[in-house]
Amino acid sequence: MARSRNRPTGWAPSPEPLPVAVVDDHTHLESVLGVLAAAGADAGDEPAPATLDDHLDRAAAVGVPRMVQVGCDLDAIAWTDAVLRVDADPAADPATAPVPLRPGRRALLGAVAIHPNEAVLHAGVREVAPDGLEPDPQPRHDASLDEALARVAAVARANDRVRAVGETGLDFFRAGPRGREVQRESFRAHVALAKELGLALQIHDRDAHDDVVDVLLRDGAPERTVFHCFSGGPALAEVCAREGWYASVAGPVTYGANDDLRAAVRALPLDLLLVETDAPYLTAHPLRGRPNAPYLVPHTVRRLAAERDLDLADACAALAATAERVYGTW
Repeated sequence: MARSRNRPTGWAPSPEPLPVAVVDDHTHLESVLGVLAAAGADAGDEPAPATLDDHLDRAAAVGVPRMVQVGCDLDAIAWTDAVLRVDADPAADPATAPVPLRPGRRALLGAVAIHPNEAVLHAGVREVAPDGLEPDPQPRHDASLDEALARVAAVARANDRVRAVGETGLDFFRAGPRGREVQRESFRAHVALAKELGLALQIHDRDAHDDVVDVLLRDGAPERTVFHCFSGGPALAEVCAREGWYASVAGPVTYGANDDLRAAVRALPLDLLLVETDAPYLTAHPLRGRPNAPYLVPHTVRRLAAERDLDLADACAALAATAERVYGTW
């Protein structure tokens, strides 16, 4: 993460604690740990969290004691599977655990999937997309898409702490014509898996609102379908309200240009709203440019409550209840 002379880039101070605990609906903790070395230090910054336990402690201290850890490439899926098992096992030995973590915390549930942009690489597609970037396959992409999807299914079936299939969906900014076909194929496979296993579905939707809705309506959406990092406006909010699909709101709701997103948040039924960080990405204003982590979700919660003209405690209680309705108990 590049440093700026004008903007702090280290770990931001902890926000004021929330009055009622909430859930971070979508976070990538394995990637959060990966930004430790890159985060700069400025006057007033908090110390860089050294471990996953540090991150979970910092989040719990501000009213975010629970979160959904999302693994959406083969490496992250293996990490997520391991950390969920340690998190739930009071007998685990921290010295031998595959993921260093104080055992038995029960802070985490999980979601696993092949991200739409990962699906393109597993399928061997090497076209330049609208983002203009050259494809960058890694060793994990030597596995075929069918093999990668089989790994998702195996982990989801074997680990009862996996409560969602995701993030899956469509990302037309990072896919050309052939890539979009592959993404649609992969998305449909994930939809079918979520329904087969009775799991929630977490959707990645970038520049593809109409196509995502089309797949869900044609194939039949899982009972609990969540638009992660909801990026639509009032039109998509209307569809979600009609179909009973959930919208998970992240840091962009605080960005100045996103009036349509805020209008959607005001229009959606409260019981269809969730909140997330998508950490380490999409840090809320005024902290853009700093690394994101679950302890910063209160910034988004406060903006959501303000947009809905809700008492903060009432907003937190509603968000927490919805998260348990979607994912079950921790």
